[in-house]
Amino acid sequence: MKHAYVAQARVDTPLGSMTAAATAHGIAGLWFDGQSHHPGPLDAPVDEHNPYIEQLRREMAAYWAGGGAKAASHGTRAPFTVALDPQGTPFQRRVWRALVAIAAGRTDHYGAIAERLGVPNGARAVGAAIGRNPVSIVIPCHRVLGSDGALTGYAGGLERKSALLAHEGARLAREQTAPARAT
Repeated sequence: MKHAYVAQARVDTPLGSMTAAATAHGIAGLWFDGQSHHPGPLDAPVDEHNPYIEQLRREMAAYWAGGGAKAASHGTRAPFTVALDPQGTPFQRRVWRALVAIAAGRTDHYGAIAERLGVPNGARAVGAAIGRNPVSIVIPCHRVLGSDGALTGYAGGLERKSALLAHEGARLAREQTAPARAT
């Protein structure tokens, strides 16, 4: 069941400005400006004091103040407890719930997530659902890598994905996203 947005507000981060959207049930969207699958202008009033958006801002501030790296050193999830209400298909929501279980400082792979969801040949479907994640950072799609450890797809851009993983203290098996070109 799709819920209507009741509020929106801007959220500034070290990686760029974002738009947050809330329904009556929680945060339904958090998009970087210009990212892939950004919904464009929202049909919701700007409400800086919506309780979900206020909580999101507090938790984002804690995350950027070191919560990501601190959480990683303790093997826990980043400090997000704000209620979420992402809009998507039942399969997408299952994938997004699986992402929330990936601790800060850790990474996972598309195929492994598909296996855990009972879809052993579903790595591409999982990848498609991850690509449509409407709540960047809080639903940590940036923690999912290719099977070889390579940084692959991120709606906000690979530079942001890399920066988020570095902020959380994740160790990458492969720092390079593409083979070096001969000059």
